[in-house]
Amino acid sequence: MIKGKRLVVILPAYNAAKTLKRTYDEIPFDIVDDVVLVDDKSIDNTSEVAREIGIKHVIRHEQNRGYGGNQKTCYNKALELDADIVVMLHPDYQYTPKLIESMASVIANGVYPCVIGSRILGKGALKGGMPIYKYIANRFLTLSQNILMNQKLSEYHTGYRMFSADVLRAINYNINSDDFVFDNQMLAQIFYEGFEIAEVTCPTKYFDEASSINIQRSMKYGFGVLGTSWLYFFNKIGLAKSKMFHSKENPV
Repeated sequence: MIKGKRLVVILPAYNAAKTLKRTYDEIPFDIVDDVVLVDDKSIDNTSEVAREIGIKHVIRHEQNRGYGGNQKTCYNKALELDADIVVMLHPDYQYTPKLIESMASVIANGVYPCVIGSRILGKGALKGGMPIYKYIANRFLTLSQNILMNQKLSEYHTGYRMFSADVLRAINYNINSDDFVFDNQMLAQIFYEGFEIAEVTCPTKYFDEASSINIQRSMKYGFGVLGTSWLYFFNKIGLAKSKMFHSKENPV
């Protein structure tokens, strides 16, 4: 535990067999209490590798539910395990688990209830091999989101996130999309409820085994991000009433 807080790492996995052990081996188990891996019906042996390396909580979806659907199962299980702090970490080794202790201390000490690892602060994104078109899209989308949502994040698209359990219980993430836009809907919900989000500089790695989406899926994601931001904007000025931002029901 870190300062008496129960820390649970969640790993939303899809075809992560080749990179899972490298990720797992860098997790600081002196402060991490549990690890949850959800295998979204991988076509490789991700679940088997997870059990072999010692992950106690391995859940395999019988049907592929998508990136967002995977995370829902992850967060629900973490809360079921009475987590105080939940770390969402990709098992493709794109983000280093070595930052977990630093990020968790921010939440454990009551400084911020949420922390994300930013690839844009510093020079982590391009240095780590982020394709230039993704970098440009990231900057455009982030600028648009900050304007529409009246925030100042350096990026909204990182897959390295950490939340207090209070935040997860305050938002209804289970009604969000099962696709990649889930991440942005979740951040919008968090801001809508009045929580603040801290950022830390995070290096990243782009290589063949690291997960990535193609240009077509990226375009769909981009339009979804803008749609979420506009919905947030209209809700804030009272011109719309989205269930995403107003429903308090949470089946967890």
